[in-house]
Amino acid sequence: MRRLRSVKIVATLGPASDDKETIQALFEAGADVFRLNMSHGTHDELRVRHAIIREIERELDRPICILADLQGPKLRCGAFANGSEMLLKGASFRLDLDTTPGDLNRVCLPHPEIFAALDVGETLLVNDGKIRLKVESCGKDFADCVVEVGGEISNRKGVNVPDVILPLAALSDKDRGDLEFACALGVDWIALSFVQRPEDVLEARELVDGRAAILSKIEKPAAVKAFGAILMVSDGIMVARGDLGVELPVQNVPPIQKRLVRACRHAGKPVIVATQMMESMITSPIPTRAEVSDVATAIYEGADAVMLSAESAAGDYPIEAVTMMNNVAIEVEQDPTYREVIEASRSAERASVADAITVAAREIAETTEVNAICCFTHSGTTALKVARERPRVPIIALTPLVGTARRLSLSWGMHCVMTAEVRRFKLAVVSAARAAKDYGFGEDEDSIVVTAGIPFNVAGSTNILRVSKIEMRLMDDLDTE
Repeated sequence: MRRLRSVKIVATLGPASDDKETIQALFEAGADVFRLNMSHGTHDELRVRHAIIREIERELDRPICILADLQGPKLRCGAFANGSEMLLKGASFRLDLDTTPGDLNRVCLPHPEIFAALDVGETLLVNDGKIRLKVESCGKDFADCVVEVGGEISNRKGVNVPDVILPLAALSDKDRGDLEFACALGVDWIALSFVQRPEDVLEARELVDGRAAILSKIEKPAAVKAFGAILMVSDGIMVARGDLGVELPVQNVPPIQKRLVRACRHAGKPVIVATQMMESMITSPIPTRAEVSDVATAIYEGADAVMLSAESAAGDYPIEAVTMMNNVAIEVEQDPTYREVIEASRSAERASVADAITVAAREIAETTEVNAICCFTHSGTTALKVARERPRVPIIALTPLVGTARRLSLSWGMHCVMTAEVRRFKLAVVSAARAAKDYGFGEDEDSIVVTAGIPFNVAGSTNILRVSKIEMRLMDDLDTE
């Protein structure tokens, strides 16, 4: 099950992919991470999918990462007496708290926190930005608007407020229940929606209480502005381009994506590029050329993972979508230009002994015949530092902790292997050599780089590096036994 690429693939599960045969086929086709979308499906359905993934994990003896994606607060208008109305450009339209069914002139917006934050001149977007309203006057229970971009508005369409930091927590009551359910289930990552400020992440971290890593979804203009502070308190980032493209001009999204990916790489934290990557494959067995280029762009940027949403959850061709994404990734990473781009954008930070060790490991791998960098890690910190370097050879992360192995499966270049606790560096090198040979990363005459920390099993203590022949270490293994 060795991957022939470094970027990871996230596949969302749903009605099209909720049986064991399909989920295993998705994994074998290239999915490294499975996303459970808490916006869809009951807890019982999600529990069954989680159990299937863990069963496949046991059978294939390969750690599999599970990401639970929280829904976040959903801002929607109320219902209309006629089901829908057509708003014309230049017309007046009121949003208020009156629960009476709406008409051509008004509709309920049951979110007083929006009215509390609005000001004259600000913009409201309805139905994924298809309708644009400009606020002309407002109060604590209403907003009188002029229609700048018209269209059909119907029952319970989503409302976006791009210009305002709303006084809303990122976690709704539903999210709190879903978060506790997912953590108790044993997922590896929690994706947090509607992040506007670092305090949103800190609130979720307190509730998670160390049971999972936290991935902040960047989907609001406020989150882009506060990105540095949000990144600092997050374990990883998702660039959620769909909502960003609603609340910001679509032409702003590509440069934002590039900046966010580069900042995450500099920080050594995983970043997923998500939304509409191969959307045509919901109904088509092949993607458009533009979609292939979009996936390739994210890979050239050095993203840790690219994500499929409806393509694998509800589409007609879930396995084909993963296969196509896998093939695109392999082709891009074999392009000499890929290495040029990756190495030109590499961080030059040297802040600690562990940083220096991982930089040295990468440089040795680039200047000598080394087949893999093997790092022993408890918390995952050492492995993430190696991944930040984006080395030319695979990374084998060895850990005795299954939770660490699963979480690291989201990170660039990482092949995660469970190993026993080790107390001596000689035995660590033996274990690394065995893993490199068993998983097809090298033969007896090949060399590996091994990094670890002395004393063992202490987070962040990486302070030793060795280059070793696989055969020599396996002979030591026989001597040890």
